Amino acid sequence: MNSAAVVLITSKVTKSLHTNIENNYKTYHLWEQPDQEAFLKQHGHEITAVATSAVYGASAELMSALPNLKIVVSYGVGFDALDINYAKQHGITITNTPDVLNNCVADTALALLLDVARYISYSDRFIRSGQWKSRSVKLGHKIGNKTCGIVGLGRIGKAIAKRAEAFDMKIAYYGRHQQSDVNYDYYNDLQALAKASDFLVLALPATSETNHIINKQVLTALGAKGFLINIARGSVVDEQALVTALQEGVIAGAGLDVFEHEPNTPKELWEMDNVVMTPHIGSSTYETREAMSDLVFANLHSFLEGKGAITPVV
Repeated sequence: MNSAAVVLITSKVTKSLHTNIENNYKTYHLWEQPDQEAFLKQHGHEITAVATSAVYGASAELMSALPNLKIVVSYGVGFDALDINYAKQHGITITNTPDVLNNCVADTALALLLDVARYISYSDRFIRSGQWKSRSVKLGHKIGNKTCGIVGLGRIGKAIAKRAEAFDMKIAYYGRHQQSDVNYDYYNDLQALAKASDFLVLALPATSETNHIINKQVLTALGAKGFLINIARGSVVDEQALVTALQEGVIAGAGLDVFEHEPNTPKELWEMDNVVMTPHIGSSTYETREAMSDLVFANLHSFLEGKGAITPVV
């Protein structure tokens, strides 16, 4: 055990990650403290590292209560719940878990796309409710030769594109810059990409600049035959505008793994047959979660041993 390091775990983590941290470092569990403010006042000066998640994050308030904090290791690829500016200003290293979850998140995107296009979840409910005995199921939509517009062609976006290509889809993308290593059609105007797309797939990070980037105008451009697929973050979509667009037939449907106010979801969507919802399960496989846990611990251990972080954000 490294007696010099004290790790604060902010919320429940995987069993393997918890075991690795506890076996190597003195550890506190923030979520178990009945009075977290009092706990931090008493023990905050001891803590040199924080283990958290992309959901729970690490606020400036939390980090400021830990005067000897050196590193925050986060379980997840997104860092919108982590106060990056505070960390930069105070020399605190922040890490995430990129790459190890790319494939599973991309799989989820294609699963949602296929499901909503071909009415898979709807068809399952159709059989279970006994409707097949009295009428025919709704016709779905072919995805081959359709355009998959990807908003954010990073690691996950490229993994989505690879899978969509296997279904004979045409790939186009929107981003801050055109990328030289791909031959996909590039759009520097999001509404133009939406208009050209049959399926608009969101794989961009959540930042102040991308908040509600998918708004009424973009949804209108996507049009009555277009589908929205979101495996990014709920905040990138104006959720009320999306609800209205679906209610009014402005777009054809949506596949959603993330929501603006998780775990709350708009009740208007619950009864829509052209909407498929999953509870933020993009990377939720045993294999990926273990790989993420291993990378969180590897970042923590490497940094505390003086070798630097493996996947630093800052």
